[in-house]
Amino acid sequence: MKIPLRKPSSTMAATAKEVTPMMTSPSSDLVSRYAPEESRKGSDIIVEALEPEGVKHVFAYPGEASVEIHQALTRSNVIRNVLPRHEQGGVFAAEGYALSSGLPGFCISTSGPGATNLVSGLADAMFDSIPLVAITGQVPQRMIGTGAFQETPVVEVTRSITKHNYFVLDVNDIPRIVSEAFFLATSGRPGPVLIDVPKDIQEQLAVPNWNQPFRLSGYMSRLPKEPSEAHLEQIVSEELKRFAELTGIPVTCTLMGLGSFPTSDPLSSQMLGMYGTVYANYAVDKSDLLLSFGVRFDDHVTGKLEAFASRAKIVHIDVDSAEIGKNKQPHVSVHSDVKLALKGINRTLESKGAKLKLDYSGWWEELIEQKVKYPLTYKTIGEVIPPQYAVQLLYELTDGNYKRPRQWLTSGGFGAMGFGLPAAIGAAVANPGAVVVDIDGDGSFIMSVQELATVRVENLPIKILLLNNQHLGMVAQWEDRFCEANRADSYLGNPSNKSEVFPNMLEFAEACEIPAACITKKEDLREAICKMLETPVPYFLDVIIPHQEHVLPIIPREGAFKDVITEGDGRTKY
Repeated sequence: MKIPLRKPSSTMAATAKEVTPMMTSPSSDLVSRYAPEESRKGSDIIVEALEPEGVKHVFAYPGEASVEIHQALTRSNVIRNVLPRHEQGGVFAAEGYALSSGLPGFCISTSGPGATNLVSGLADAMFDSIPLVAITGQVPQRMIGTGAFQETPVVEVTRSITKHNYFVLDVNDIPRIVSEAFFLATSGRPGPVLIDVPKDIQEQLAVPNWNQPFRLSGYMSRLPKEPSEAHLEQIVSEELKRFAELTGIPVTCTLMGLGSFPTSDPLSSQMLGMYGTVYANYAVDKSDLLLSFGVRFDDHVTGKLEAFASRAKIVHIDVDSAEIGKNKQPHVSVHSDVKLALKGINRTLESKGAKLKLDYSGWWEELIEQKVKYPLTYKTIGEVIPPQYAVQLLYELTDGNYKRPRQWLTSGGFGAMGFGLPAAIGAAVANPGAVVVDIDGDGSFIMSVQELATVRVENLPIKILLLNNQHLGMVAQWEDRFCEANRADSYLGNPSNKSEVFPNMLEFAEACEIPAACITKKEDLREAICKMLETPVPYFLDVIIPHQEHVLPIIPREGAFKDVITEGDGRTKY
């Protein structure tokens, strides 16, 4: 989790109505390094095509098949490479950049293992609708299919986990392909786009043609149109009546939606789903109308699908028509960018004005009763540090309630371990001067520990709050609850010496010249977090927590609201 505190740029998204014929001409604000008719390498054309797309930072790790692109990057006065220490770290950093800024993230890798190391990040970006463009080097065309060194058919490998991908066969197509890739990544439902470029194409000399039209007629025709007033009027007049603050309708967010509505607002029921609040899940379970904006109805939200919002009429608005009715059939659906749909709905609400006389006081009394009965709480045992207390202190000291989008970054649909630290790198690069905090578990952190070197070399003032319980916490919780606490490889310490914390995380920080501390007592934690936040350089805080703590409340997989668990921990036998 990261908390950038600077206002980011708005999301780049488009509907069919907003799209105009796109050309690849560089902006007049950019001065080319070449004369208009001067030949240059394909790699230089790639870099020159990136500049008018607004690319300022790239997360790229070099290799034999991509070295030409890296050489071209050194000739750019606009784009700077933030060197990750692993290609997966690079693509996760590009995601963090995109999530925190609203701009597309960009990364580069070499062929073979470099390209396949991007797979988790591409799949994650696909799941969570993150605008991202990745370029991979490829062996020369004449060697494709021969089993050449580091040859991998990355287009085929990534076809089902990217929004689109390209295999460049003609150096003259580079300007159009790069421009199309960024348009595809940011329009409609955002997602990752991959461009695979053989080394001989990178080396080939050509004079770029910047005035090539897009070849996306099919895609353009499928972009959502702006919803009609008549369609929105149907929703408003029959079911909605008022919306959010205009009406007093309770609001709950999915994991990826946190920040879209302030969690401190009285109308907020916070997060729903498997790990959501009791009162949010109660509100959905008992509702007679569920307004679903930009959601997927995935299993961690719905649990047992047929029991989810079983009493409610459902309105589903989504930019991706494939999501409408995929898991939960709505009674009314709108294929639209949510922002445009809400603008139309609000116009209709405002035109009705005083005619809307609705009273939800009885409904709110029910929800307030649930909030009082099932608050978010935790137990404290002696000087042991509950993980909830550490997060609570951080929120208190940073005013960390989610007040706007892009304050909360996480790997949602994919749940990728190792995401936190590199994503924090991307957020820090995109938001210079912001406070960026990576809340990480020891299992996840150690999967990307090498990125501490990037943090130090770039001198990014990232704060790492490590909740270290020596276990894979989520796995251990499921073992406690459903496997009679039988540990099956969820312990990450040294089995021969369980009394000592292993590995010594401070030594990783010391090796990368990052200030660090380890805290084991609750009474010392506030001062330690204050010091972490006040330190102007990167800082690593290792907080030792008990492995018996469980994340509560929880609705077991395939469960319904009636199955919610609100009490207990690993100290109890089930």
